[in-house]
Amino acid sequence: MITYREDPKPSDIAAVRAIVVSTGFFNDAEIEIAAELVEERLNRGLSSGYLFLFAEQNGEVTGYTCYGPISGTESSYDLYWIAVHEKYRGKGLGKELMARTEALISGQDGKRVYAETSSREQYGPTRRFYESCGYAAEAAIKDFYAVGDSKVIYVKVV
Repeated sequence: MITYREDPKPSDIAAVRAIVVSTGFFNDAEIEIAAELVEERLNRGLSSGYLFLFAEQNGEVTGYTCYGPISGTESSYDLYWIAVHEKYRGKGLGKELMARTEALISGQDGKRVYAETSSREQYGPTRRFYESCGYAAEAAIKDFYAVGDSKVIYVKVV
């Protein structure tokens, strides 16, 4: 049985790192950023601007989202991270995490959710995932991450 919680625990720092590593998508700097966002929330609480949703199965964190309101906007949110541990992928957990996260955002009067990813072929499954969840590619910033690696920005009205 999968359970969900919003409040991070110190053990989530290692859990998030393990989840992100398991995907095989992220470099060392990106992996550290994912873990640092959990630390930031633990240290600063809600004032950090980072909100989380963790999925657990038998006491193990199997996936998570990190999101937050975009400063200076009326009702827009960023989806900073969504990741499911490799051994739990392909079972609908990502879509469930996304739907639950969108419901939390909507419950906080959020209207638009923005997610960004790379244009590299490796991220094709990520782009298809966003599209399957009802997100539309709104913009692409050429060579953002590196030459030949653009940032693709997705949006969904919730």
